[in-house]
Amino acid sequence: MYNEKIQKLFDNQKHVGEMKDADAMGQTMNSPCGDAMKIFIKVKDGKIVDAKFKTYGCIAAIVSSEALCESVIGKTLEQAKKLKGEDIIKEIGGLPQLKMHCAALCTEALQNAIKEYEEKQ
Repeated sequence: MYNEKIQKLFDNQKHVGEMKDADAMGQTMNSPCGDAMKIFIKVKDGKIVDAKFKTYGCIAAIVSSEALCESVIGKTLEQAKKLKGEDIIKEIGGLPQLKMHCAALCTEALQNAIKEYEEKQ
C-alpha cells in the first residue's frame, strides 16, 4: 500500500517527540479518522532551526509529520507558511487517495505553530 520511501521514513524517524524548549506548538485533529498531530518549532533569526512532532494516527499521518519536520528545518517562517499538503505528498512519493488528508493535517498544525510563534512576538 505504501511506497519504499514512506516505509523508510517510518522506520527511521528523526523528528518524533516532544520539544521541551519549543518556541511554539501547533496542533490539529481530524475527528472522522482520529488522527491528531502536534508540531513543535524552534525559531532563531526568523528561521526554523528545529522541528519535532507527536502524531497519533496511521503510517501516512506519522510519515507526513516526519517529512514536514525535515522539510521546514532551515526555512524562514515565510517560506514555511507557503508549505502545502501537496508539497509533503510529493516529498514522500505519493499517498493513497484515502490518506492524502494526512499531509494537509500536518501542514495545518505547522501553520498553527507559526501563528502561535508570531502572536508571542
